[in-house]
Amino acid sequence: MGLKSKKNSYKFSHLITVSLAHMLHDIYSSFLSPVLPLLIGKFNISYSFASLLNVLQRLPSVISPFVGLMADRVSLRYIVIISPSITGIVMSLLGVAPNYIVIVILLFVMGISSSLFHVPAPVMISNVAGDRKGMGMSFYMLGGEIARTIGPLIIVGAISLWTFEGTWRLIPFSLAGSFILFLKLRKIKVYSKFENRKKVQRKWKSFKSFLPFLIPITIFLFFNTFIRQTLRFYLPTYLNIQGENLWTGGVALSVFQIAGAGGSLISGTFSDKIGRMRTLLIMAVLSPVLMLLFVHIPVSPLSFILLVGLGIVTIGSGPVLLAFINEIPTDRMAFLNGIYISISFLTGSGDIMIVGVLSDWIGLEATFDICTLLAIFAIPAVFYISRKKERIS
Repeated sequence: MGLKSKKNSYKFSHLITVSLAHMLHDIYSSFLSPVLPLLIGKFNISYSFASLLNVLQRLPSVISPFVGLMADRVSLRYIVIISPSITGIVMSLLGVAPNYIVIVILLFVMGISSSLFHVPAPVMISNVAGDRKGMGMSFYMLGGEIARTIGPLIIVGAISLWTFEGTWRLIPFSLAGSFILFLKLRKIKVYSKFENRKKVQRKWKSFKSFLPFLIPITIFLFFNTFIRQTLRFYLPTYLNIQGENLWTGGVALSVFQIAGAGGSLISGTFSDKIGRMRTLLIMAVLSPVLMLLFVHIPVSPLSFILLVGLGIVTIGSGPVLLAFINEIPTDRMAFLNGIYISISFLTGSGDIMIVGVLSDWIGLEATFDICTLLAIFAIPAVFYISRKKERIS
C-alpha cells in the first residue's frame, strides 16, 4: 500500500505514526543537555569544550542534502525505522564513556543517525498530510518536542535509579521501538517516482533560484535560535549556577520543552489560518521580551511561567518554517528539506559554540543577556522570508 495519493489526500494514521517515530528518536537525542553538568564535573571540561560536544553532535548534518538526494530516488523508510535504535544505543552509553574522546565519537555517530532520520521524515509527513501541511508539520514537530520534554526526565530518572554509569539499560527500549516502527512504517514510501527524469534534472539546475529564499531563512534561524538552543543546552547548567539541583534543571528543561510541544502543535495550524509571516513575526517579537524577563528575575515559580512562554514562541517556529519549505514547488523536496536541516542544525551549532566561548569569557549569566539582544535581529528577516517565497511560488 503506497502513498501515491491525490493532492488533497490526508492520512491521519500515517501522520501519527511518523510523528511517534520522531518522538522515539528525539527522546534519546535529548539526553545530552540534562547530563551536561555531570560530564563537565566528571571530565573537568570548559564551557567551550562543552559547546563543542553540541557542535560535533550536529556536524554530520552537513550530509543532509546528500541524504535528500538519496531520498528523492530511493525509499529511506528503513533508515527512519532503524535510526532511533542507533541513537538510543549511543546516547545510552554516555555514562560509561571513559573519556572526552569517546563521548565525541558517540555524539558524532548520533549526529549521523539524526541526519539520516530528519531528512526523509518530513517528506513522509508532507506526503500523508495532503493540503494540511501546516497541521502535519505541527504534529511532526510535536512528536519531537514531547520527546525533548520527557527525555530529560527519563535520563535523570534513570540516573537516580541506576547511576549515570547504568543508563545503558535504556538501550532495549529503543530496539523494541524500532521493531514496532518496522511493523508500522515498512510500507510507507518516502519518495515519488518521476515520469520525466530530464524534467527533474532541469529543475535541479534551477535550484539556484531557491537560494534567495534560503538566505533570509538562514539569517532568521541564526538569530532566532540563540535563545532556543541556549535554553535547551545550558538551562540545567544555568540553574545549577543559581544554586538549583539536577532535578530542578531537568524539570525546568521539561517545562520549557512541553511548552514548546504545545507551541509546535498550534503554530502550524495557526499559520494555516493567519499566515506564516504573521505567525513568525509574533514569535520573533515575543522571544527576546520573555527571555529578558527570565534572566533578570530570581529563580521562582514566575521563572517557570516565563519558560512556558519561551517554549511556545521559540520552538513553535519550527513547524511554520517546515510548512514554508514544503510549499515550494519542486521535484527535489527531500533535497530541499536536506538543505533546510543542514542550515537549521549548523546555525544552531554555531550559536551554541558562540555561547560556550562567551560563557568562558564573560560568564554564562552575562551570555544569556547577549543572546537576548541578538534574537532581536531575527525580526527583520521574517519580512524577507515571505517576500522571497512569493517570487518563487
